[in-house]
Amino acid sequence: MRPKIIKDVLISERAIQKKTQELGRKISKDYRGKELVIVAIMRGAMLFLADLVRHISVPAAIDFMFVTSYKKASKSSGAIRIIKDLKEDIEDKYVLIVEDIVDTGLTFSYLKKYLKAHNPKGIKICTLLDKPSRRLVRVKPNYVGFTIPDEFVVGYGLDYLELYRNLPYIATLTDKAKGRLKGNF
Repeated sequence: MRPKIIKDVLISERAIQKKTQELGRKISKDYRGKELVIVAIMRGAMLFLADLVRHISVPAAIDFMFVTSYKKASKSSGAIRIIKDLKEDIEDKYVLIVEDIVDTGLTFSYLKKYLKAHNPKGIKICTLLDKPSRRLVRVKPNYVGFTIPDEFVVGYGLDYLELYRNLPYIATLTDKAKGRLKGNF
C-alpha cells in the first residue's frame, strides 16, 4: 500500500534494479585492474550502494562519509559539513563517490576538493539521480542512473523528514506534503 504523501511513482523498483545492474557492469569495466575505493555518502546512498556493489565485479574497498547540506528543508542550504570522515586510506587509489542525488552540485564539488587533498589517483561520482536544473556549480556526474525534473522525491534511500527511505521506488509528493516541507525552512 502506497503512503498517503506519495503523489506519483517516478521511477519503479524494476527500473532502479535494471539501471543499477547496468551501472555496476560499466563501473566494473572501467575499473578493471585498478585499486578502487567506493565511498558512499550516507544516509541517502545506502540502498543504492547495497544494490550497486552486488553488480560490481572488481575488488573494491567500501567506506562511508556522512555529509550534510540540508537543515530540515527540501532544498540544500549550501553549507557543507562532514559528520563522519573516511577510515580508508585513498592515497594512490581510485575513488568512486556513490550518491543518491546530485542537485546543486555543491556537495560533490566540496567533496572532490576535500578528497583531492588525500592524493587519490582519480575521483569520479556515481549518482542514482541527477537533477541538473538545480546546479549552482559546474559538475557532471560520471555515472548517472536517472535524470529527473526539479521535484522533491522520496524513496530508495531519499527521505521526507527522515521517513520513507525504505520505499523500493522513487516517488513525488502530494501538494499537501510539499506544503509541509515549505514550513520546515
